[in-house]
Amino acid sequence: MKNQGPARRRGTWGRRDALRLGGVGLATAGLAACSRVDDSVGADGEEGQSTLERLREQGFVAVALANEVPFGFVDSTGEAAGQSPAVARAVFEELGIPEIQASATSWDGLIPGLQANRYDVIAAGVFITPERCEQVAFSEPTATSPEAFLVEKDNPHDIQHFEDFADNPDLTLAVLNGSVEQTYAEYFGVPEDQLELIPDQTRGFELLQSGRVDAVSMLAVSHTYLLIEHEKEDEYTVTEPFYPVMDDKEEKGWGGLCVRQEDEELLSEINRVIAEFKESGRLLELGEEWGFTEADLPDDATTAELCEG
Repeated sequence: MKNQGPARRRGTWGRRDALRLGGVGLATAGLAACSRVDDSVGADGEEGQSTLERLREQGFVAVALANEVPFGFVDSTGEAAGQSPAVARAVFEELGIPEIQASATSWDGLIPGLQANRYDVIAAGVFITPERCEQVAFSEPTATSPEAFLVEKDNPHDIQHFEDFADNPDLTLAVLNGSVEQTYAEYFGVPEDQLELIPDQTRGFELLQSGRVDAVSMLAVSHTYLLIEHEKEDEYTVTEPFYPVMDDKEEKGWGGLCVRQEDEELLSEINRVIAEFKESGRLLELGEEWGFTEADLPDDATTAELCEG
């Protein structure tokens, strides 16, 4: 896939706001509390009211993000931003729920938080994997992107693949804790002492800037957007995008929205709207301002197939 630069986001969020992302988690800590799902009201079928009915009645949905630009993050005004929240907002508007209330959390806290009823939906571009399918219910896919590494300009260590870290004990790689990139690194033999587990994208960039790691592993579109928004294209670069091959199979990951497994009615309605968006071209439109192209749109892969592995 061609590594295309993302379009600028319209609205209130600008280049310099990206530099403040490191403080966003603290700024939004209160949001998680005020958005907490009422523990007395369970998922579909409990207390005589479904989750979808509850959300329509209250007029908002509590959404979790992981501060990964441009998949899903909270901007400087406290609003949800990125491709996945854009899809979520549009879907829930179609379902008669006009507002999303965003909470930022660490990547490895997304699924536990959903299971603990701290929010109703994860909108963070979480890849659909068999292991995660045992914990949450995924919508049909909404986007993808190949892997890439963020490195110093001119890529002085010629880093192109996870195997380069396994072959060179002097190289250190930053990956999101609990991410597919961590799985890839372990599969290709990157030793634990060469891995720096990070809670979010901002921390990875900070470690790269300070020289504590030699590269950050994340999706290509995330790296590209980050550099443009930070105006650091002259200092850092994104390596050639690729899809890892594991057990003779190309790992082309697909991301979707996540809900609790009990919320079957809610999931069905979300999938109905996503199918309509895909057919009409709205799904592409929602991602374009965040750098997503037709190449990043879902193919014929289904969530059921992805959950099987």
